[in-house]
Amino acid sequence: MSAPATNFVITRMTEHDLLEVVEIEERSGLSRWGWAAYYTELQGENRDLMLIARLTSSAADFGGIAGYVVARVSANELHINNVAVREEYRRRGLGLDLLSRVMEKGKELGARTAILEVRVGNSAAQALYEKRGFKAIARRSNYYSDPREDAVVMSLGLDLEKSFS
Repeated sequence: MSAPATNFVITRMTEHDLLEVVEIEERSGLSRWGWAAYYTELQGENRDLMLIARLTSSAADFGGIAGYVVARVSANELHINNVAVREEYRRRGLGLDLLSRVMEKGKELGARTAILEVRVGNSAAQALYEKRGFKAIARRSNYYSDPREDAVVMSLGLDLEKSFS
């Protein structure tokens, strides 16, 4: 399927977005959170760090969410939990835009460092994070299940840049 549009707007995720978010999660091969976990997270203090990219075209036949990011701030650290973009909208800068927006928001909330885990075998995601300035700092054995795989831990100091846009 070809993409009907490349214009999108990034907004805060709501419970009405969760079915599409879970669909994107499942198709992207991320560790499963599922509807209930996202819903619970939306009720907490980190809900402003749950963002979606909605296509501005009405031609989108799937409801319009092209990607999302979910993060948390704790102890001055922004932990990026999930970043996913529908396959047909990848390699268009959407993942970078979502990542940049959540990092800017995390910085506003007092985070000084961003950290994330990514599958060792997910070279496309690692390249995206490296493009944004993240560096590999550690490896976690058997971090992921289904399938079992190690994780690369990546980090970036948020005080190094004035803006992520």
